[in-house]
Amino acid sequence: MAEYFHRIDAEELPSQVTTPAEADAGLQVIVGLAPVNMVDDPAVNKPVMARSYAEAVAAMGFCYDFENYTISQAIDANFNVFSNAPIIFINVLDPKKHVKDYTKSGALVASGIATIEEVGIMKTGLTVRNGSATLNENEDYVLGFSTLGYLEITFTSSSVTNVDVTGKQLDPSKITKTDIIGGYNVSTGEATGIEALSQVYPRLGVVPGILLAPRWSRDPEVAAVMAAKTKEINGLFEAVFAVDIDTSVYKTYTAAAGARDAMGITSQDGIMIWLKQKLGTKVYDGSVIWAAATCATDSENDDVPKKSPSNIASNMAAAVLEDGTEVYLDNTQAAVLNAAGIVTFLNDNGWKVWGNNTTAFPGATAPEERWISCRRMMNWYKAHFILTFGNKVDDPTDYRLIEAVTDAENQYLNSLSTNGHIAGGKIYFRESDNPIDQILDGQIIFYTAIAFWTPAEHITNKIEFDPSLIQSALQKAA
Repeated sequence: MAEYFHRIDAEELPSQVTTPAEADAGLQVIVGLAPVNMVDDPAVNKPVMARSYAEAVAAMGFCYDFENYTISQAIDANFNVFSNAPIIFINVLDPKKHVKDYTKSGALVASGIATIEEVGIMKTGLTVRNGSATLNENEDYVLGFSTLGYLEITFTSSSVTNVDVTGKQLDPSKITKTDIIGGYNVSTGEATGIEALSQVYPRLGVVPGILLAPRWSRDPEVAAVMAAKTKEINGLFEAVFAVDIDTSVYKTYTAAAGARDAMGITSQDGIMIWLKQKLGTKVYDGSVIWAAATCATDSENDDVPKKSPSNIASNMAAAVLEDGTEVYLDNTQAAVLNAAGIVTFLNDNGWKVWGNNTTAFPGATAPEERWISCRRMMNWYKAHFILTFGNKVDDPTDYRLIEAVTDAENQYLNSLSTNGHIAGGKIYFRESDNPIDQILDGQIIFYTAIAFWTPAEHITNKIEFDPSLIQSALQKAA
């Protein structure tokens, strides 16, 4: 039986350029691990939106163990370094499953507080003993967490000097790429991991723009799933995804230039990043910084992703490998990576994101496939059309419907052009696209011609020494 459609669609036509080659395009969805032991009602495999640092910490918890708790690094980069909002998080760490036994003997009490300087200690099921006596929570002590994510036990009596603590601790090592990839349970209707991306729009009413899985995206299988799941979200939307190159394996720019092919990612929606970034003692995955910088750039341009997320400040202090080795690329070396469809970081009077190409390049050269900014503009515009005119589905197929769409959209496209967001655009209802038998079958097609500004990636000034200027200057002086 032929597939039956009852929905609104936006279909992208191949670009006619064969050489030279409102939706929120910057809305990040981060799949990873969070220290949810700090949260009273932790969300597991459920999209959660946060519009502030306080909201994010209240929902996900926070610590500086960025390697294990990858959501924490995204919280810090977006809310503390770049001031981006909102952000969506999908935590896969389940405090009912991914735990281990914990014991601490002789924890010292200072000023009435015993601070357990480890991350992930759970309040539930915790036992605190003072010698042979078992103390009671909310009677002998209260539990809380420091800003570093450490458990703090505050005692009501000043006589307690040291205690023994037993309980459970989160165990990030029990998380595998299978948890990150996730899946869909047909019997329960539950989506987990990256598969929960499909729950963002139905639950929160917003369209994903950028998918991240910090640390885990360097695995080829995870990256492949990210490529597949961002292609047709909810059967309607498309998003870009950012993946990291494993810098413990690819330690030089020449080696990293081959990582895209080795990982098998050649998607027009893919952005591949080589190098981590560092600020003080904090180390972030490159994908996290790229996405945060990209989102901040969108905000500076009316939330329109027209500006290439390249040659923009990363707000970092160093670029490093997995082992902490600092890396300084020059322009020529960075160009080798860019030519391979890889984004990196360049120190040019401050650290900057450097690279314009999706992972489809150099195999694809059409602007909307090759350039990151054009790809994101295409995704953003298609989502805009669907969100704007979705309420027209099932309206009578008459001239009122056709005029309502074409008039409104042409006005919108003109505004985008006037504001410099696009080079130009126009929507048509063409008779050739809409034969009567198709209309009788409930299908109509609009056609939009649109062009986005491409990045000025190579600017040249041809400079010539002109001796006649010397003669002219001497004549003026005589």
